[in-house]
Amino acid sequence: MQHSSNLNSMLATVWHNYSFDCHVIENYGFKVSGFHADTMHMARLWDSSRHLDGGYSLEGLTGDRRVMSRAQLNHEKDLIGKVSMKTIFSKKKLKKDGSEGKTSIIAPVEELQRDERIPWICYSALDASSTLKLYESLKSHLSDMPWKFDGVPVYGKTMYDFYNEYWRPFGELLVMMESEGMLVDRAYLESIEKVAKAEQEVAVNRFRKWATRYCPDAQYMNVGSDSQLRQLLFGGIVNRKDSNQTLPTERIFKIPNVNNVIEEGKKAPKRFCDIKLTSLGYNLETEMYTATGWPSVSGHALKALAGSISADYDFFDEDCNLDLDDEDENPSQSEVAPVKIDKSAYGTAYAAFPTEEEGREACHAIAALCQVCSINSLISNFILPLQGHNISGKDLRVHCSLNINTETGRLSARRPNLQNQPALEKDRYKIRQAFIAAPKNSLIVADYGQLELRILAHLADCKSMLEAFEAGGDFHSRTAMNMYPHIREALEKKEVLLEWHPQPGEDKPPVPLLKDAFASERRKAKMLNFSIAYEKTPVGHGKIYLKAAKNYLEKKTNETYAEFLCLLQ
Repeated sequence: MQHSSNLNSMLATVWHNYSFDCHVIENYGFKVSGFHADTMHMARLWDSSRHLDGGYSLEGLTGDRRVMSRAQLNHEKDLIGKVSMKTIFSKKKLKKDGSEGKTSIIAPVEELQRDERIPWICYSALDASSTLKLYESLKSHLSDMPWKFDGVPVYGKTMYDFYNEYWRPFGELLVMMESEGMLVDRAYLESIEKVAKAEQEVAVNRFRKWATRYCPDAQYMNVGSDSQLRQLLFGGIVNRKDSNQTLPTERIFKIPNVNNVIEEGKKAPKRFCDIKLTSLGYNLETEMYTATGWPSVSGHALKALAGSISADYDFFDEDCNLDLDDEDENPSQSEVAPVKIDKSAYGTAYAAFPTEEEGREACHAIAALCQVCSINSLISNFILPLQGHNISGKDLRVHCSLNINTETGRLSARRPNLQNQPALEKDRYKIRQAFIAAPKNSLIVADYGQLELRILAHLADCKSMLEAFEAGGDFHSRTAMNMYPHIREALEKKEVLLEWHPQPGEDKPPVPLLKDAFASERRKAKMLNFSIAYEKTPVGHGKIYLKAAKNYLEKKTNETYAEFLCLLQ
């Protein structure tokens, strides 16, 4: 950062990563003003390819001769530019015996400012000087780049003018948004966290109860351990990449001794105890493997084993006796209508067991394991981060970091990622309800209708896409219709509508809209559309709907996609 000593003055200040520095300074009670430029954003505007080649750190930019070629350097050594804190201040962590270890650590900033005062002043001065020189060079680079609109240069304007008119105020606006934050209902988050953990424990116990039929020590296993799950489900299997390696049929694992079991001959419980996990004894087929050649136990792999069935299933012990006090109130076996079971809903684990009942129970048990994974994802990725250290002071607001230096140019959010809240059909704990407005305020939700695809249709001059948008159709719904035969069938039977234009006096459509009735499929179609736009392969579309995505990509009759494909060649 290059700035005057008075942070509240209106002298121009130049920063590198203005967002970070601004928040740090304001956390100490100082208000920052006079923002003039952010060299990180200027570098992104000048060369967007550095995202994968060199990056946009101050150290990386000021050490690049091409980037710094327009700066007024006093000496050749000025090109060295910014030096990282790790290079200057890191020290080896000491072992218990006083010798240096391999890990490097950096003392807290408060300690460095006090104990390393002179080096810290030099480091800070170099940081500011490097930022100013970088600004000078990037300003010259951008000033030589013509500002083009629709391929035509804007008269008398350069990309430096574009930065000043658009990117600079936009960057300052993003920092203001970060500072303002988003109000969340912490009491609500705490309540759904308790519910989630309780349901997770129920699902864990369902799986363990089933697994103990085949392996007694499975009641103590850690269902979140890949190695333990792989041992139980695939013990005895040969490595796919190296036939000389085989997973043992049984293995000893050390686990925390939470039950304080005291071994025979010992006076006190040990911190850890041993359990023996044996394989189920059946060959579970899988098509998903790790890079090392062992069967995968990821969420997708477990889902393939379980199928699309419920985790809610009661596993009764074989010696369990049901006491029916009043036989007259319970119909005899001959009077009970046989339950029709859709075998297609079960996964690959169904066929691995000798009886249909065992196969069904295995699928339901593994479905409970999938539920554990799903709930854990919601807790760790959403519920906990929204209650974490990103809550600033007493205002109960989440302050994330917004970033425009992305590969696609779209905004991204970090710490926490507020843009990545769970999809509506997967939000089993209604996490989105935690975002609230302050008293006497309201939340307004606004979104562009497929903005990027509209821009793409305009740039490509794609006739079918332009006609679809002019007709007011939902492009993602159309893609979903071409991906899934059951959706097209529902449209043909007029069970759903692709679009609906309300007439005076009409409050709702006569039948559900496609985007509402098939929200999950439309979401996947939306992901596919954007993946095509950003040149992703069918594999990049995700395992869950790989088949549907592949079928759609291979269609030759879809005019829209054909034009899309021509555009990307």
